[in-house]
Parts: sequence; structure tokens; C-alpha cells
Amino acid sequence: MTETTDQKRTALITGANKGIGFAIAEGLGAQGLRVGVGARDDLRREDAVGKLMAAGVDAFGVPLDVTDDESVRRAAAVIEEYAGGLDVLVNNAAITGVLPQEPTRVDLDNIRTVLETNVFGVMRVTNAMLPMLRRSPAPRIVNVSSGVGSLTRQAAAADEDTVGPISAAYSASKTFLNAVMLQYVRELADTHILINAACPGYVATDLNGFRGVRTVEQGAATPIRLATLPDGGPTGGFFEDAGVVPW
Repeated sequence: MTETTDQKRTALITGANKGIGFAIAEGLGAQGLRVGVGARDDLRREDAVGKLMAAGVDAFGVPLDVTDDESVRRAAAVIEEYAGGLDVLVNNAAITGVLPQEPTRVDLDNIRTVLETNVFGVMRVTNAMLPMLRRSPAPRIVNVSSGVGSLTRQAAAADEDTVGPISAAYSASKTFLNAVMLQYVRELADTHILINAACPGYVATDLNGFRGVRTVEQGAATPIRLATLPDGGPTGGFFEDAGVVPW
């Protein structure tokens, strides 16, 4: 175990080998946090760690498949062994699923696959990391959600740039994720853990074929802010750069 007696805070970011996750790791590292790069692909994970370290970030790799119970348990052990604990968890890993996703046409197994990563994976990782987070003097959990999960916006039938295409898998998974987050907030209300959801906006990543209009750095800004909230900061909120996202 390294540096267990120092005051450096440690963060785990899932899906951190590229895109928004990598930008979050880079941003938190620039603020002095030690960052665990959670990713299932060994080569991409170690490449990301190397790039972060070359930029002066204290980074280490965490082999992690959020859909696999044993992988998640091993990831928690890696963090405990390497850093001695965890202060910040950013649940970023997500998939969109395949088309079509209109509710009359979508394959139900497609929905199950999306939920396995976007919702059950978040719960699996959060539950495994909670024992370490409970020991932290200032624990933070950030779920990278999406504005397409806002029922208010979907019901308003806004333009596709705001609510995305019809999606009974991806959009619904983000609504489900937000609902589950609020149950964590209720259960952990007697702790000092701050839990919030972040909407990064329409960011150009491979998730959307790089059609997004925002950079990964712009998309990472709100998750980074929520991951570094001061004591007494908000909990149970859904935020984007412009402020609060309606549920």
C-alpha cells in the first residue's frame, strides 16, 4: 500500500480510459487528487494512466468491468491496497445500446444490456466502494447521467438536440439511474456522503459517433465540480453547467 498516511484524496472514475471519463480524471488530477483509472481494457487503461502520469497526474490503473461482480470486488481491493481508501467515486461508464430503440421495436435484451451497465453497474460499484467512502472525511459520489433522462424535458417534446432520439433503452436507463440515486440519498441521509447527478451535455464522444457539439473538457466540468464540493454542498441534485436539470 502506498502513501496511506498522507492527506491526498483518492478518486475512482469508471470508464476513464477515454472521453469524458478521461477528462474527469485529468481535471481531478490537476486539482491534486490521486485518480484511479477504472477500465476493463488493459491496454487502453494503461495507456490512459501513462498519459495522465506524463501530465503530472498521480494516477493508477484499476481493472474494472462494472457488469461483473468479481471484477468490482477486485477493483475495491486494488484501491484499498494501493491508496488505503477512497474519497470520490465518479460513476461514468455507460453504453447506449444498439438501434432500433423505439419502444415498439426495441429488443428487450438490448434494454437489459444497457441497464446492466448504466444502472446495475453503478449500483454494483457504489455498493462495493461504500465501505471505503464511509471512512472518508469528505466522501463524494457523482453519477454521470444525461439530460435525456429528464422526464420533464422528454414530456415537453423538446428538440432532439435536447432530449435525443426516441430511446427506450439509453434515455430510460438514465431516468432509472436518477431515480435509484435518490434512493441512495434517502438511505445515506444520516451520513456525510454527498451524492449528485451530472449532465455533461451533448459531448462529442464515440458514444454518439462524435456528433456532439461540446468538448470532453466541457462535459467534464460539472462532474469535476460535484466531485470536489465543499462540506455542506448540495446532495440529491441533478446539475448541468447552466444550473439545475429538471427531473
